[in-house]
Amino acid sequence: MRYKNAKDILPPDVLALIQQYTDGEYIYVPRVAKSRKSWGSSTDAKTQTLERNKEIYSKYRNGRKAGELAYEYYLSEKSIQRIITLGNKGLYM
Repeated sequence: MRYKNAKDILPPDVLALIQQYTDGEYIYVPRVAKSRKSWGSSTDAKTQTLERNKEIYSKYRNGRKAGELAYEYYLSEKSIQRIITLGNKGLYM
């Protein structure tokens, strides 16, 4: 997401109205609810994370300790425990 100058995209009267509330500050304009995208839908981050978690769970099932996996994947032990819990619930099958 890049910042855009409001004067380049908004009509002058709308810009003047916004300036009454926030003059020179950064604001975020959220997407309209119906055009929101789910996390990872515009990249392959969701797929990569799922594959990583499957790999972690598989290594855990093959005897690796949570602490070792945390160190290997640069995650906290709590994150590894969450991945293991989801795996035990069948998410990575």
